[in-house]
Amino acid sequence: MAEPELSVGGGSKATSPGFDVSQREEVAKLRKNSVGLGGVLFLTVTGAAPISAMLFNVPIMVGYGQGQAAPAAFMFGAIVLVIFSVGYVAMARKKTTAGGFYSYISHGLGRELGMGTGFGSVIAYSLFEASLCGGFAYFLGLKLQVYGISISWPWLALAMVVIISALTYFDVRLSSAVLAVGLIAEVVVLLIFDGFVLSRGHVNFGAINLLKAFQGFPAQGKIAAGAVGIGLFFAFWSWVGFEMAPNYAEESRDPKRIVPRALYISVIGLGVFYTLTTWAGVSGYPTAHAAIAQAFSNPSNFYLAPASKYAGPWLGSLMSYLIITGSFACGMAFHNTAARYFYSLGREGLMPKVLGRTHHKWKSPHIASITQSAIAALVIIGFALFTGTGNPTSQAYLQLYGLMAVMGVITILALQALVSLAIIVYYERFHSDETHWWRTRLAPALAFLSQLYVIYLLFSNFNFIGSGFGYAKWLGPIDLVIVLIGIGGAFYFKKKKPHLYEQAGRLINEGM
Repeated sequence: MAEPELSVGGGSKATSPGFDVSQREEVAKLRKNSVGLGGVLFLTVTGAAPISAMLFNVPIMVGYGQGQAAPAAFMFGAIVLVIFSVGYVAMARKKTTAGGFYSYISHGLGRELGMGTGFGSVIAYSLFEASLCGGFAYFLGLKLQVYGISISWPWLALAMVVIISALTYFDVRLSSAVLAVGLIAEVVVLLIFDGFVLSRGHVNFGAINLLKAFQGFPAQGKIAAGAVGIGLFFAFWSWVGFEMAPNYAEESRDPKRIVPRALYISVIGLGVFYTLTTWAGVSGYPTAHAAIAQAFSNPSNFYLAPASKYAGPWLGSLMSYLIITGSFACGMAFHNTAARYFYSLGREGLMPKVLGRTHHKWKSPHIASITQSAIAALVIIGFALFTGTGNPTSQAYLQLYGLMAVMGVITILALQALVSLAIIVYYERFHSDETHWWRTRLAPALAFLSQLYVIYLLFSNFNFIGSGFGYAKWLGPIDLVIVLIGIGGAFYFKKKKPHLYEQAGRLINEGM
């Protein structure tokens, strides 16, 4: 049942948001008790894509950011995101919903901004799937060429969309099992890499000096001086995906306990893992200059070269395969989250209600899932037709993978900042007797300010991140327009369909 109305000054009333759907037969529900702590971790940590984060992002951090001190950037990222998780967990314990950011912002900052960010969220995660399809197609294409097979990258990317669509149509437990295999394989192989290199390489303890997270390296010949902002931005990018845990609350066992644990385990676990594996990566080179030069001139081999040198060619070869399977698993994780955002907006009537249906047998958001697949396919086709060179490196990797990820990250970082602010407002307004100086005040405030700083770094380095593509400058404004369309929709519903407006972002499920 909905939470009680609370009186505010002047005799008016504000309703603490929450329409419990657990007893409402007309609302299609996801399958409860489908996944435990392990399942939620596999569904979320795979979205962060550890092997993709290391092999894609670390060379950029080393070659253009902090140089050999890239591990320190991950340490800073871990600290900020642990602080963010403190407030996020406090909110997750209050609200069980598949809406994630959208629902939390609606509860704290109002339905209008909530609906706007709901639209932004669904587009961001939709783009992440398409982005990973580009990365997958690029690396799979290179691997197939080794065997004399030539398939155009758009067909490989579309094949990934079709396979993911088929797998996610069924029970969420199937997705969890598939992602578990991919995640465990890539983590084990990277830990093997860490062990070989850190025991045999050139270990530099200065690389894990936290203060060096805010220091770029000096210019080195043809290599320009490193920019701290680039390194920190790519560090935060590497975590995108961990925040998806609350989206699976309605499908998990004992969500009030599992979701908070999954959040802390993923953000802390990834922080330790990223720091260790980046430290191993730079330790594979005899000097800081050698590491920077390799990252700058030949980033695709930044990890593969020391893997082959210190462990043997077998490890480098295995990692070259796992970057393909890791990209697939990451795309699948983002697909699941995007589908659940579509489902949440559909069941609340803010998008076509058909999106809010679940499969009669599998209890999966199957129509929302198919819709997400169609959007990802259209994005891929658009890049294949209109970005035009026929060069997979430019089209599939730099533009589809790179720029679509950047466009999504802009939204996610902004939403995480807004969620932090929403947590403060929600507790002060509706649960003032439960406020805590750290959990619901200082920690969310620090997270809000820290993530605004990261967004500032993103835009201050956008010329680099945009890689010289003219349309890249429009990615941020397009994100803003999408959010504004959602806000405009909220005002429309408020005037024309107030019953739908009232439950925007407010459907929770307490019958768990």
